[in-house]
Amino acid sequence: MCQVKHRIMDSLTASIMQMNPVQNQSWVSEFILLGFSSDPTTNSILFIVFLLIYLSSVLGNGLIIMLVCLDTQLHTPMYFFLCVLSLLDMSYVTTTMPQMLVHLLAHSQTISFTGCWMQMYMFSALGITESILFVVMAYDRYVAICYPLRYTVILNWGLCIQLVAGSWICGFFSSLFHTFFTMSQPYCGPNKVNHYFCEGPSVRSLACMDTHLIEMVDLVLSVFVVVTPISLIVASYIHIAKAILKIKSTQGRCKAFSTCASHLTVVTLFYAPASYIYMRPNSSSSPERDKQASLFYNAVTALLNPVVYSLRNKDIKRAFLKVMGLGRVDW
Repeated sequence: MCQVKHRIMDSLTASIMQMNPVQNQSWVSEFILLGFSSDPTTNSILFIVFLLIYLSSVLGNGLIIMLVCLDTQLHTPMYFFLCVLSLLDMSYVTTTMPQMLVHLLAHSQTISFTGCWMQMYMFSALGITESILFVVMAYDRYVAICYPLRYTVILNWGLCIQLVAGSWICGFFSSLFHTFFTMSQPYCGPNKVNHYFCEGPSVRSLACMDTHLIEMVDLVLSVFVVVTPISLIVASYIHIAKAILKIKSTQGRCKAFSTCASHLTVVTLFYAPASYIYMRPNSSSSPERDKQASLFYNAVTALLNPVVYSLRNKDIKRAFLKVMGLGRVDW
């Protein structure tokens, strides 16, 4: 009788293990980031290109921060938010580029499970924070153009600090959900991530289970961090456009529009590739296109933002010449 019971239990256990094969396997302890190429010559060329991009991004954004801090005439809400944006861009690109540069020259392209978790969390947190900050910057332009006489009263320093602090808190808190749902999945192999860093959709595709529910959770989060900010930015600029059209002089209209052009440019550069990656399911993804798109909104935007904001900005040019000791120049 006992033997019959043991046989029944063994058969039930075997059936359960067949139904849940993941439970009978161990989780991976590290991931392999495939990067862009396996050819050493190509990797050497990419190393030089990406090193120049990274250094230029850090130096450009660092210069913006230095100018805003040193020049008292730039101590306004607009440039305060620009300074925070530059700090975010420096941190954002540093979460991925240094490691990618090491992997381009090293024989090993591995990253520990914990390292992958931390990289994904920081990248997501900084990205969400920047997304919210763009809304704050749009609100700044809305107040400046629609309520110019009350600009410094509405956007006082207390409110500016609260808006920036709220952006950081929301970004780092929201990222917990995205990272937790992705990294809590069972990863039992393979462990090769077809990307140059641990990005959520690329890592999630390696999970040893159906990820449709996780994709739906990520889609809901994406609505919060992508669709909602874009909607608020569009709403702000609708009011801004109405206010600009009421300005009688052509010169006044051009001046008002020029203060918004830089912000609109960097918003487009950031949200277009981010929406492409995060607002669709894994089934329609292309690893190569995903790498190119993420490289654009991660590294290229961090490189272009200082250029976009300083190229036509007379205040930034004046502050630069002043810091360089070249005296005052009328533009």
